[in-house]
Amino acid sequence: MLLYINVYSIMRGNRTFTMIKPTAVKKGHIGPILAIINDAGFKIIAMKLLRLSKEQAQQFYAIHKERPFYADLCTFMSSGPIVAAIIEKDDAVNAYRELIGATNPANAKEGTIRKLFATSLQENAVHGSDSDENAVIEGNFFFSDIEKF
Repeated sequence: MLLYINVYSIMRGNRTFTMIKPTAVKKGHIGPILAIINDAGFKIIAMKLLRLSKEQAQQFYAIHKERPFYADLCTFMSSGPIVAAIIEKDDAVNAYRELIGATNPANAKEGTIRKLFATSLQENAVHGSDSDENAVIEGNFFFSDIEKF
């Protein structure tokens, strides 16, 4: 059944994964960010507050292992609590990436989550999956089937 659910989610493109990053959590932006997500019509499918170990951050961001920012990113992502969530809406990946704005908050449109809450390129408030396939992989990294509703 798990395979069917994952393939169905990819085909429909209705789920994506997000993380509220440590600086945004520390500054008390969880509520306002979740309100924006909710007001944009997303439904929360799974959510938890946790702190990644450095090893977990390295595993999650392994795709960037050869990039010069990898070590700093893993250190940052394990520096404090994060909120991990799977959210649902039609065309979720594209809709969410539009809602969060450009990776670099200096280039993000007014009103986007990153424009409102990011402090820098690295500390850009939230992570959003870049494809339907990665949304499934990233969501499964944090949540078991019994944690998804």
